[in-house]
Amino acid sequence: MRNRPVPFVSDADRAFVRGLLIHEDAALLAFNKPSGLPVQSRGNKACCLDELLWAFARSNGKRPRLVHRLDAGTSGLIIAAKTKPAAASLSAAFEARQVQKRYLAVVSGDPGPEAQGLIEAPLRTVERSPDGQRPAYAQVVRADERGALPAQTQWAVLKRAGNHCLLGVKPKTGRMHQIRAHLAHAGMAIIGDDLYGEPNDRAGRLMLHAAALTFPHPDGDTQTIEAQPQPDFNSGLERVGL
Repeated sequence: MRNRPVPFVSDADRAFVRGLLIHEDAALLAFNKPSGLPVQSRGNKACCLDELLWAFARSNGKRPRLVHRLDAGTSGLIIAAKTKPAAASLSAAFEARQVQKRYLAVVSGDPGPEAQGLIEAPLRTVERSPDGQRPAYAQVVRADERGALPAQTQWAVLKRAGNHCLLGVKPKTGRMHQIRAHLAHAGMAIIGDDLYGEPNDRAGRLMLHAAALTFPHPDGDTQTIEAQPQPDFNSGLERVGL
């Protein structure tokens, strides 16, 4: 948010990112991010949401700031703060776990007769390999192992079709790849997840969507913002019979 020259953003990119905008007020912007769009570039030259936020920069070079992240393959709701006080307020809310997150996930595997459950399994991050061939990932470990962090994920079956289920998922903690690693650990790998499960060409994407956030708004109210599943997510549901 520091003053700096505003990079050039093409008309096409401006139109694209403004087309993702689903909510705006004095404190924040909310976007419905498509699957495949990285949130940050991580040093490469790929288009990412963070760079596209320059389309909302003011003439003094200050621009919105992302206050949380989504995996590139995950679609759905992501918010950015428009001011420094808003960024501090929202970041503190995420840090204090005052933000309730709701996801939709399409999984392969039978959760059994139970319609809901809570996965409590510590996770640790395994860093990207030096050659870059293996990305960083989350590993389920014992609580007493080095680097283990507590992690909890609540899930509920919304719909079943054969060996596939549509789940409503609420992560209680915010570890890297938590939902993906936890569901795979529980025998319910997300369709299209080639890191924790097996790719599924019928869906054509990672079938994980960030559907809603409920959070303390910087103005003092509690707000809920929802992001509807996008056409490719709905098409993936149809392809697996859901």
